[in-house]
Amino acid sequence: MTLTEELRGLFDRRPLQLLVLSVLLALVGGRSLKLKFCVLDPDIWWHLKVGDWIIEHFSVPHTGILSRTVANRPWVAYSWGYEVFLSRAYHWFGLAGIGVYGVMLTVAVAYSIFWMAHRLCGRFWWACLLAAVTCSAFLYNLMPRPVFFSMTLFTITLTLILEANRTGRVRLLYWLPLLFVLWANLHIQFIYGLFLVGLLVAVDLGQWLAARLRIAPGFLVSPTLPPGKLAAIFAACVIVSCIGPYAYHLFPVVYEYSKAKVPYTMIQELQPLNFRAGSHYMQLLLTCAGFFALGREKKVDPFKLLLLAIASVVAYRTMRDSWFICIPAAACMADFPAEEAERDLALSWVGRAGLAAFVALALVLFARNTDFNQRGLDRAISSMYPVSAVNYLRQHSAPGPLYNTLDWGGFLTWYMPDYPVAIDGRNDLYGDDLDRLFYSTEMGRESYASDPYLNEAGVVLLQKKVPLAGLLLSDPRFTLVYQDQIAVVFVKTGG
Repeated sequence: MTLTEELRGLFDRRPLQLLVLSVLLALVGGRSLKLKFCVLDPDIWWHLKVGDWIIEHFSVPHTGILSRTVANRPWVAYSWGYEVFLSRAYHWFGLAGIGVYGVMLTVAVAYSIFWMAHRLCGRFWWACLLAAVTCSAFLYNLMPRPVFFSMTLFTITLTLILEANRTGRVRLLYWLPLLFVLWANLHIQFIYGLFLVGLLVAVDLGQWLAARLRIAPGFLVSPTLPPGKLAAIFAACVIVSCIGPYAYHLFPVVYEYSKAKVPYTMIQELQPLNFRAGSHYMQLLLTCAGFFALGREKKVDPFKLLLLAIASVVAYRTMRDSWFICIPAAACMADFPAEEAERDLALSWVGRAGLAAFVALALVLFARNTDFNQRGLDRAISSMYPVSAVNYLRQHSAPGPLYNTLDWGGFLTWYMPDYPVAIDGRNDLYGDDLDRLFYSTEMGRESYASDPYLNEAGVVLLQKKVPLAGLLLSDPRFTLVYQDQIAVVFVKTGG
């Protein structure tokens, strides 16, 4: 046996493969632990409070709970499933439970990308490399949120579609309605999954019609799936997406989101890529590699080409949607299956159980040697949120209502529930007009003097660094009663 054959045999051994994959997933989860994404996300707190509310009332909200300014405005908690899980994680395990929940979501995204690549190409090492590169391009652009469910389920949906399209096995797509029942109750971006299925139906139907009219170009891949069954599957996915407490009301939320403009000027993650981070260049590299992979094929696959083109337009508009191009690009690079005799065997249930146990043990050991514990998480929260300021208000109560910094609104819904917030991170609830008003006031622009919500406030809690905090020091309407390194508290003069 030659040295090359010996090395090939070594790398083909399943224990070594499982060890490498375990290390990769442990590194992904360990970085999430180290960055403390779980408790530093401003939105995590209102998600947690909404989950608590759902558990307490055994119902989902239909109006703007937790807010004083839009309490009666219609609102859909479209991530209610995620929020219930988050509430239980905190209830059972405290702050560490929030962290574990976030790490599990992060690892699930990474594993789903590996699973997609391995299932499509059949080569373990190529799948590992693709998963590592893809995760580095987008996974840490966001903190663990409901969108991580969308990333995972989108990856599964895309894998089933590509495999069915390549093999002609339409039965693989019979799983899709079941996925969409779950997805629609976890995150609003199930609409991205419907887009995937709808694009497949449109392309397949268009090619079928072209073939019937004898105008089908010879450079396109021929369709392999029956258009009638595809249309029925798509209709089933749309229908089952309405199975849940909000039924069809999720779709108007998507429409309202599409009209929003102000959040794209205020929120960093909604900005386009600025190429000041290495992950942005990795995303560009993946995009180019995905198109290059399509160009290598003997015939053009119109579904893949349209998917990459549309995903590029969407993903490069905002950093938050980076995953929407990275995952399809990785799938296109992986969809060159090895010969049946050369394909690596899929992981068995025993192997997956061992993988999960190894990753869990590695993360526990990592957490024990860091400050990822109650005390360390408390310190992280106190360094970013107005914990001391809220504690002061608990000891020196002042009549409301509350006016607060936008970035702290979510935290205050959870940590200071006695004062309903003026605004928080639910942009779909407040809308462009209120978002614009609060942002303008916080920046100390002319609107601050006539802002009705500030004028009626009895307590004002702001970040010390915002311009409005400096303006209120000389405003006779308010008196400074507390300040520390990050927060200031004003009360209505004479209140």
